[in-house]
Amino acid sequence: MEPTTMVARRSVAFVILLIAVAARAVFAITEGLLPNGHFEQGPAKSEMNGTRVLGRYSIPHWEISGFLEYIESGQKQDDMLLQVPEGERAVRLGNDATIQQQLAVTRHTYYSITFSASRTCAQAEKLNVSVTPESGVLPIQTVYTSSGWDSYSWAFKARHSTVWLSIHNPGHEENPACGPLIDRVAVKTLRSPHHVKTDNMLRNGDFEDGPYIFADTPWGVLVPPITEDEHSPLPGWMIMSDTKVVKYVDAPHHAVPRGAGAVELVAGRECALVQEVRTVPRRSYKLSFAVGDAANGCEGNLAVDVSAGRAAKLNVPYESHGTGGYKRAELEFVATDNLTRVVFQSANHYTKSDATLCGPIIDDVRLVPVHARRRRM
Repeated sequence: MEPTTMVARRSVAFVILLIAVAARAVFAITEGLLPNGHFEQGPAKSEMNGTRVLGRYSIPHWEISGFLEYIESGQKQDDMLLQVPEGERAVRLGNDATIQQQLAVTRHTYYSITFSASRTCAQAEKLNVSVTPESGVLPIQTVYTSSGWDSYSWAFKARHSTVWLSIHNPGHEENPACGPLIDRVAVKTLRSPHHVKTDNMLRNGDFEDGPYIFADTPWGVLVPPITEDEHSPLPGWMIMSDTKVVKYVDAPHHAVPRGAGAVELVAGRECALVQEVRTVPRRSYKLSFAVGDAANGCEGNLAVDVSAGRAAKLNVPYESHGTGGYKRAELEFVATDNLTRVVFQSANHYTKSDATLCGPIIDDVRLVPVHARRRRM
């Protein structure tokens, strides 16, 4: 065989290999774990210095930068034992570390990212989650589980058919290895936040649309405030707070009054669940909803403060034994504006026996006009 022919064939084979690698680099997923989203596929030992990952492409399906470590469950850091919520491995984002993956998406479609994180060093750790051109800084200093691991969600609207998802630790600690552990990254396609059912003026009032919840995760998913996420993982709803969150819980792991999902108000009066809806001034409306507990050990006299507009307010107490249950409540009001803000807040801070934060759950929220009854002749 002539040398020129062999060179040509090798060139073609190399081009085909590059195309195949490029094709594998972009994945279209509508719901579920990202490729190597649990980080069980790790770098070769030759690409590591101790626990630190050296190569930019050393972790399959991910591109990394900054001080990043590959952690195995049970590894010790000083006197602390590092645990992993699923599988045996996770990554730790040290100083200025980033993990990113390219995704194939549908333009103008809404998506939610879910990932698990655990704080390991600093008290004020935070994570910058972005899909260009959108980004949000999620505070993770408040821990909502006894295990130390929380699942976080963040939503975006796809501007392009291919996007880069990045999770970045913007911190700069004296110890460059200090930073949060990350494990399990998933995506879910969301319904448009503008979708409204015919029998309810509120969007997603039953909370059936929400972020992805890992099947073996018993602690739900935290939904960040609107200041950090323009497109809420709870379509139709805004989370109003500086640094606190609400928790989205599922029926397989919690007592949910109706359907597959509900919201637990875990941050007291520091956080509010809000939706604005168009109304007609001087027309009467009825807001109805369920208040209960998620059967997660949150006991005591739970209470929810509810308001609709500027004047209509209601406090709904609920005596919880921490084993599940709910009651329904109603608030009738006359609209004073073209836009009425519906607000739910936990009346107080509540904790479980293990000192983790908890609160009442809200579900099956409905808003309907009250038609004037005709007088009998």
